[in-house]
Amino acid sequence: MPAPAGGGSVTGDGGRVALVTGAGSGIGAATARLLAARGKRVVVNYLRNTKAAEEVVAGIEAAGGQAMAVQADVREAAAVEGMSEQVRAAWGDVDVLVHNALTPYVIKPFQDMTWAELGGKLDDEMRAAFTVTKAVLPAMTRQGWGRIVYLGTGLSRRPREGMIALGTAKAALTQFARYLAQELGPRGITVNIVEPGPVEDTRMAGVLDEEYKRRQVAATPVGRLAHPDDVAQAVAFYAGEDNAFMTGTTAAVNGGMSMD
Repeated sequence: MPAPAGGGSVTGDGGRVALVTGAGSGIGAATARLLAARGKRVVVNYLRNTKAAEEVVAGIEAAGGQAMAVQADVREAAAVEGMSEQVRAAWGDVDVLVHNALTPYVIKPFQDMTWAELGGKLDDEMRAAFTVTKAVLPAMTRQGWGRIVYLGTGLSRRPREGMIALGTAKAALTQFARYLAQELGPRGITVNIVEPGPVEDTRMAGVLDEEYKRRQVAATPVGRLAHPDDVAQAVAFYAGEDNAFMTGTTAAVNGGMSMD
């Protein structure tokens, strides 16, 4: 594990410790950078790409923030506990959890899908959310303050051909978050979902052909697809000190493509 980055915070946010899962690229990396810029000490979790995670940390350092890269498969309780121990040894307990890590899924029609493919995605999605949430909750409960943000997808409410595994799993995650919001609100912990539409420069963007992107842009009042930084702005609001009274909500970051 690389050593924690030095340097002071760019802006004051109390030095809170934020864990961002799947933060080596895309939305996770943009979120890590923004939270660090707002004064949080950021844990850049990653699964395999050490170089990418270290580059995110280096960028945060260069901007005067604090970050550390920690490898862990967030589906595995032992790995998450090991990550938690490393963070506690360096900085103390996690105050903010942004669960962004995207577990694998297949893209195919239901008729061609096996239960292992659909059920496996559901299990991975919920196991990861359950595991990382269980790891951070004791400390948040003790201090009477915490912020939990889960990354969902507009596909959980607006189906698209071939995306049943991802859409169903993220729909389950959204309802999980609402139940947690109800339970944890009295403890000073908010729980919210950020639900992007199509986002450029992410792994998911790679499955969108150009014609589909063109149609999506045409259907978006803002006139473009989202960038990771657009999503990070919504996450950072939910993760901040000012968000004391919004919980159990879903922020649709889609440029007006859907106005539920």
